[in-house]
Amino acid sequence: MDKPKIIAYMKPSCGWSEGVRAVMRKYDLPFEDRDIINDPVQRQEMIQKTGQMLQPCVEIDGQMLADVSGEEVEAYMLANSIVETNEREADAPINQPCENEMQGSDITFR
Repeated sequence: MDKPKIIAYMKPSCGWSEGVRAVMRKYDLPFEDRDIINDPVQRQEMIQKTGQMLQPCVEIDGQMLADVSGEEVEAYMLANSIVETNEREADAPINQPCENEMQGSDITFR
């Protein structure tokens, strides 16, 4: 099976981004990891390609998946026969938000 061309626009440190990376490692897929935080050119390219600012955005063989989790990327690749099911576990959660999005509200009503 040929390896797909994958470009992933992600934050260096984020639960969603790490989930996408974990899926790529699970299937041993090479990919371009484009940093949208420290490289404004990459962020602008992602926005131009997707029409939105949320991440991760993963382009697989020219098909853009915008604002996706690792779980969604894996489901897409399985459904489109890009990868085959394997028994390996992902080495990180594949459907977890960034840490700042996991925190509950600290609002107190009086």
